[in-house]
Amino acid sequence: MAQTLDINGKAVVVKADPQTPLLWVLRDELGLTGAKFGCGMAQCGACTVHVNGDPVRSCVMPIAALSGAKIVTIESLGGQHPLQQAWVKHDVPQCGYCQSGQIMSAAALLAQTKSPSDEDIDNAMSGNICRCGAYQRIRAAIKDAAGLVAAPMVAAPAASNDVDGEIAAASGSTGREKSQ
Repeated sequence: MAQTLDINGKAVVVKADPQTPLLWVLRDELGLTGAKFGCGMAQCGACTVHVNGDPVRSCVMPIAALSGAKIVTIESLGGQHPLQQAWVKHDVPQCGYCQSGQIMSAAALLAQTKSPSDEDIDNAMSGNICRCGAYQRIRAAIKDAAGLVAAPMVAAPAASNDVDGEIAAASGSTGREKSQ
């Protein structure tokens, strides 16, 4: 059965079963691969898109429920959105898998709350899992995109190039003994 969806401002006719999750229509039928499959249970946020301005987990949203809705994907941001620029500036991406869902959740937050507090950010982003643990950088990037001053990040200690010395110190050895 064919259904017309409004995706990124364009009317798109899709020929999938009405119970097909939006994620699979976006990826498999339309070639919009920004939203990722993470869990299939709406718990990780990798598949987040906007439906009528709200962040929605597309892996569990049947297309039958989207008649007349305005669907927006990461592809519509075009790479120059302030959040995308802040993501790069703050070195947010690690593996990158969750990033489109993270950015879409953050974009919905900033569309509704121009100057979000840490609590606002935590609440809006709580459904998005970053397996790499870039949460502090995500918060800093959201604040930067909102024009807010982010709290300074605590830098990790400088890495030492003396790996042999560190191993020797940890083992109690001087590192200078030779085995006979």
